[in-house]
Amino acid sequence: MSVRIDIAGLRPELVAVVPSPLAELGMALHALSEPGHHPGLQGWVTGVTARLDPHLADRMCEADFLWRTTFSDLFLPYAGIPGTLPCATLAEELDLLDKLTDEQFVDAALEFTCAVGYGSCGPTALSDPEVRRRSLDLAAARGPRQLRFSERLLADPPRIRAWLRQFLQDCDEAFFAEAWSRLRHQLAADARHKTDLLRHRGLAEALAAVSPAVTLDEAAADIAVDKLGDGRTATGDKGLLLVPTSLGWPHLMVLHRYGWQPVLHYPVGSPELAAPPTLEQLALRMTALSHPVRMRMCRNLARSAYTTGELAQVHGMTAPEISRHLAVLKKAGLVTTRRRGRYVLHQLDVTVVARLGSEFLEGILR
Repeated sequence: MSVRIDIAGLRPELVAVVPSPLAELGMALHALSEPGHHPGLQGWVTGVTARLDPHLADRMCEADFLWRTTFSDLFLPYAGIPGTLPCATLAEELDLLDKLTDEQFVDAALEFTCAVGYGSCGPTALSDPEVRRRSLDLAAARGPRQLRFSERLLADPPRIRAWLRQFLQDCDEAFFAEAWSRLRHQLAADARHKTDLLRHRGLAEALAAVSPAVTLDEAAADIAVDKLGDGRTATGDKGLLLVPTSLGWPHLMVLHRYGWQPVLHYPVGSPELAAPPTLEQLALRMTALSHPVRMRMCRNLARSAYTTGELAQVHGMTAPEISRHLAVLKKAGLVTTRRRGRYVLHQLDVTVVARLGSEFLEGILR
């Protein structure tokens, strides 16, 4: 599974790496709502939460489906406005948010309630009664607070737009301006580095520096982002935008909404491994360890190196049976082998197994 971006005919000057204060504010709200996704931000989350005004905290819950589940495209409004890039200040980007049409705003806001038409052109909740009914039914299933907000959004989009702008401005005053004053320097440095790679080494190297999960097939003019989900978009004449985030790990997000500019929103300064496994490799490892015989074998192999014959004797199985289980573990990259004279010794790679928890979390949240 992957999200793919068709870049046929993409001109180098249409690829840009630009930090975005509004996108970073969106990630800040997500981290505050789902601190379990971001163990490295626990200290910051605790500090902000402790001094947060109770009224602002209540308002934060009112529309948290825009940032709790994952990350709404509303925080990347420039992608919906042709020829527009992120701005230097939050105020300028809030002005861009105001320039989205009501249809764009409502569709993006309802993405996690009713994602009809995300990857294609279809009816909207503002124009189609059936889509509207379905949106409200799904909102009701998520609780009365989301239903009330969705009803207000559909009944009076300008009012909700004004509410959201004021809320984001209040968040900026309460905690984000201080955080942005620190984070923007790291993001600007990363943007300069990626831009330099683009100019001097090409798109493939720049994307490899974004994340090992992003690959470029130059022959097919196609970018693949290894994610637990499928999607497809194309740059066309709109270009490709790379937006770094300091608060986003482990999330690597791809905006592939129909009619919007494709955006890669990627974490910088993250604790991810230099070469994390692909989702296919992760699935192989989880499957390999799920078999009770292989789990018992791992108990031995974690303590010492064993030959196939020794394992057969310990587990009361034949050597060919043990060999088949070892082959599964080796294919998954969980077991190493070395030769000592005429004996081949197998041992569990404890370092790889120890990383599985963080790799699993990174894979499903990517």
